[in-house]
Amino acid sequence: MSRSIAYKQKARRLAAEGGRPGSAATLRKRIARDFKRHKFKYLIVLPVLIYFILFHYKPMYGIVIAFQRFRASVGIAGSPWVGFDNFARFLQDPYFWQLLRNTFTISLLTLVFSFPAPILLALLLNEIRVRWFKRTVQTISYMPHFIAMVVACAMIKAFCQTNGIFNDIIALFGGTRANLLSNTSLFYPIYILSGIWQGVGWNSIIYLAALSGIDQEQYEAARVDGAGRLRQMISITLPGLLPTISMLLILNLGSILNVGYEKILLLYQPLTYEVADVISTYVYRKGLLDADFSYSTAVGLFNSVVNLFFLLVANKISKKMGQSGLF
Repeated sequence: MSRSIAYKQKARRLAAEGGRPGSAATLRKRIARDFKRHKFKYLIVLPVLIYFILFHYKPMYGIVIAFQRFRASVGIAGSPWVGFDNFARFLQDPYFWQLLRNTFTISLLTLVFSFPAPILLALLLNEIRVRWFKRTVQTISYMPHFIAMVVACAMIKAFCQTNGIFNDIIALFGGTRANLLSNTSLFYPIYILSGIWQGVGWNSIIYLAALSGIDQEQYEAARVDGAGRLRQMISITLPGLLPTISMLLILNLGSILNVGYEKILLLYQPLTYEVADVISTYVYRKGLLDADFSYSTAVGLFNSVVNLFFLLVANKISKKMGQSGLF
């Protein structure tokens, strides 16, 4: 009886709304009603939506250049189509394997050394009980993040020059002075260590936020059971951080070929092209310096497709292992 009454009430409500469930008229009315009820929330989201449409989705139309022999004089509409010729040209380029090797090497080194660094810093800061010392260390570690990339690279260049502070230390221990950034074997360590210095404090914020969300009663129960600080970290803290770590690891794997080319452009030189030249810097030289727009767009699209592949694979593996995924 109650089910029959509920069915009649639903039928009357649908009749008043002017259609069946899922019909266009019903959908429009629901959207209008929801917008009227939450109009201020929609207005807050509107600028962000406009930004993404104008600066992220609208420029995607330019991807078609990768399949053309683009000429600026006639524009996209008048340029001839060449299909996948630009992609084939890149795959046959003598620099292809060198670019791929350098990009993967820098990305993997960054992932291996730079990704765990903020996790370790957050764990160490979480163990500090002297509040003023903890805040001081946090503030000092955050500061390099606010140094502009151009300024940070200028500092690195000054420190690595023949008369720089690093060479002063080397000379103090009896070493020979040399321009460190001209040495191909030192480019990777300088790049990775400077990246850790600049980003470890800022990137640790999200892990510290995740640590603050762990139930403190678990620590109390562990102490009652006789667990020490190290055991508490292994059994409680790290499992509590795993969802955050897996999410950020997926995001990092999704941009594995998007090496910070701004920093490489500011640090590398012809002597270190062999180890420092990556896909992003190659796109910059071909697109902006050589004005080969079609070829550089094809290389950039190849880069994005590979990143998307790694993102999907990492997300699938994370969900298979029981962790949360992006989608």
